[in-house]
Amino acid sequence: MRIILIILLFIQVKTFAQTSETKIFPSDLNIQPFTANFLEPKLGFMFEQNKNELRLNIGNSVDILQKEISGNITFSIGADLFTYTLLRGEKDFHFPVDAVDYLFGLNAGIKKEFGENEIGMRFRLSHISAHFVDGHFDWETNYWRDSLNPKVYSREFIEIIPYYSLNKFRIYGGATYLYHVDPENAGKFIYHLGFDKFFENLFYENLHPFVAYDLRFQKIEKYRANNTIQAGIKYGKAQGRGISIHFEYFNGKNIHGEYFGLNEEYSAIGINLDL
Repeated sequence: MRIILIILLFIQVKTFAQTSETKIFPSDLNIQPFTANFLEPKLGFMFEQNKNELRLNIGNSVDILQKEISGNITFSIGADLFTYTLLRGEKDFHFPVDAVDYLFGLNAGIKKEFGENEIGMRFRLSHISAHFVDGHFDWETNYWRDSLNPKVYSREFIEIIPYYSLNKFRIYGGATYLYHVDPENAGKFIYHLGFDKFFENLFYENLHPFVAYDLRFQKIEKYRANNTIQAGIKYGKAQGRGISIHFEYFNGKNIHGEYFGLNEEYSAIGINLDL
């Protein structure tokens, strides 16, 4: 997996760096993250309501190269590297880490702009692995919590998500193919559908309310749905850097690999930095 990523990155960088129109490490992403999708670059916290749990997300996606081809068409290649982590709150301001998942990989995107509207597609080649951490171990009983022992969880996948944006209302749908996955009883395909809408300059120039929804179908014995709903407000650029606070509702299978197959439902308040 690492060899493939390095080879692809080298070929892409060499090819596009030969043209003068190419931007190297531009400040903004060619294709903005899909807001309610949990597998997106996030930097912040989520505090679950009525539960002694919180989530810490650390990561980023960067465009390494962007090239304007013709007719307002922009192509990009980039890299993803981030974690999403489950913690518990304890006295004396302690937050032991229960579980952590890592994602790294390459992405490519292409979009065509029509004035304020655009159509595009994002491709990913990525790896995810999941791990229990010492916060999941009960040192008093000398057992793993909830009788859940660490297990091998990893997946390598390709993902294609096309989208269409009209007046800042973006709708997307696509599929993920897992060409390698542990445990093996996971389905090879995940199907995506969702939308996000940012209301620019509604109350104040740099203050943008937003709503978003993400639906994922994945087979675990049979196909089941994961639903994520977000609503919040962002200060900064609606399609770029800023800070946001939002409410999130989630219902479906647990997003952490070590809790793979378990049902989960929660409401949370989140704070996120978009870099």
